Amino acid sequence: MKILVCVKRVVDYNVKIRVKADGTGVELANVKMSMNPFDEIAVEEAVRLKEKGGAAEIVAVSIGPAQAADTIRTALAMGADRGILVKAEGTVEPLAVAKILKGVVEAEQPDLVILGKQAIDDDCNQTGQMLAGLLGWGQGTFASKLEIADGQASVTREVDGGLQTVGLTLPAIVTTDLRLNEPRYASLPNIMKAKKKPLEEKSAADFGVDTTPRLEVLKTAEPKGRQAGVKLGSVDELVSALKGAGLV
Repeated sequence: MKILVCVKRVVDYNVKIRVKADGTGVELANVKMSMNPFDEIAVEEAVRLKEKGGAAEIVAVSIGPAQAADTIRTALAMGADRGILVKAEGTVEPLAVAKILKGVVEAEQPDLVILGKQAIDDDCNQTGQMLAGLLGWGQGTFASKLEIADGQASVTREVDGGLQTVGLTLPAIVTTDLRLNEPRYASLPNIMKAKKKPLEEKSAADFGVDTTPRLEVLKTAEPKGRQAGVKLGSVDELVSALKGAGLV
């Protein structure tokens, strides 16, 4: 079985986001970048499936600038076998990403595609579902447990009311949630080995996809700071304050 894992280069989750002075977007200059945390979970799950003997090859793919090669190298250090970088500058919206991934899937013919449920930069939560729709494949989103056997995938997914288990016939799309696993740290020997693993470069044009954004961001603004609390001397004062604020 071949597994395709999608990884995205995003601002590191430990970095405090700053908005540009002119409000045109988020400041990315001299900011630490890393792999999207949900995609780390996707890579880890693929590697675990391979370690169990359920996969023969793991291919990591990323869409973005040349620096996204570092993100792929991280996936290779975690255990992926080879990488594909589809170079694209600027913002690539989820639909364009899904169309590019459709082209990659058609070329690679994987049995399973695993990707994070969403990216922490835009929180769109759309790519996996769009890819499944374009391919006509079954999908298991928000996966907290994944089991593969006899050409079938059992996905336990997190929903508002609890847990739901769905059965999928491979090939299929799975998007990962936080409780699926805990990603491993890449060891120094594996990081060195990752530098020698093959990484193929493509472009969006190779798959006939136009990455021109369909949406225009009019303004980006930081959220308002949290206001200081007020100490009240009694329950009556609290009730009065809540009534004054229209909360009761």
